[in-house]
Amino acid sequence: MKKVYFLSDAHLGSWALEHRRTQERRLVSFLDKIKNDALAVYMLGDMFDFWYEYKYVVPKGFTRFLGKVSELTDMGVEVHFLAGNHDQWCLDYFEKECGMTIHREPFLTEIMGKEFYLAHGDEFSDDRKYILLRSMFRSSFLRKMFSTIHPRWSIWMGNSWARHSMIQHKIKGDTPFLGAEKESCILFANSYLAKHSTIDCFIFGHRHCDEDMTIGEKTRCILLGDWINTFAYVVWDGKTISHERYVEGDAVRVVSQSE
Repeated sequence: MKKVYFLSDAHLGSWALEHRRTQERRLVSFLDKIKNDALAVYMLGDMFDFWYEYKYVVPKGFTRFLGKVSELTDMGVEVHFLAGNHDQWCLDYFEKECGMTIHREPFLTEIMGKEFYLAHGDEFSDDRKYILLRSMFRSSFLRKMFSTIHPRWSIWMGNSWARHSMIQHKIKGDTPFLGAEKESCILFANSYLAKHSTIDCFIFGHRHCDEDMTIGEKTRCILLGDWINTFAYVVWDGKTISHERYVEGDAVRVVSQSE
């Protein structure tokens, strides 16, 4: 039976992670393990800690990961990449060289008879400082200005900024799960569900929280963990949506619910 997998927030290449090569190998190992039963893989943002793509230049590294993704797509596995706030500056390299399908906004899709709403999650933040920062990152004018900087300096600047952000999160600690009444993604899901009652499951990345709950009468709402500490993912096999973790090559079930 073919399965569909969802994961996010690997932050590959982060200068703040001492074990980043081991982390990439673990992710590649996971993709290799699922390649024969995967119908599709959905990567919901921040798979890279920083990715800025020029017309003729891309960041170096990530050869194991991109090679494995290319192997999957060559086998006929759909690989969907939803740009997150750390890797939104991609052009067409992933599509042309690796066969991925790129999504730049949250989207609703039907997968094996179920309706899924998929988003990175930063879109729903109510933090004013972050909203301003996000608008700057998405500005076509500012992006053109940044592209005039030589890659030798711009890639260094981007990785340095991402490293600083990651270190700050380590010092302060990731914001813990705030509860269904305060989490912006869940508040959005409840609001959206009120007008689109046929949705079966919402899946979000970004928050690095490993949470799974039911909203409305029977709709699942899942906050994916990350691929730095929790190595969490979701799998849908046509009957069950399972929330699992990948540990030392083995899938350890965290939450499962029959549909």
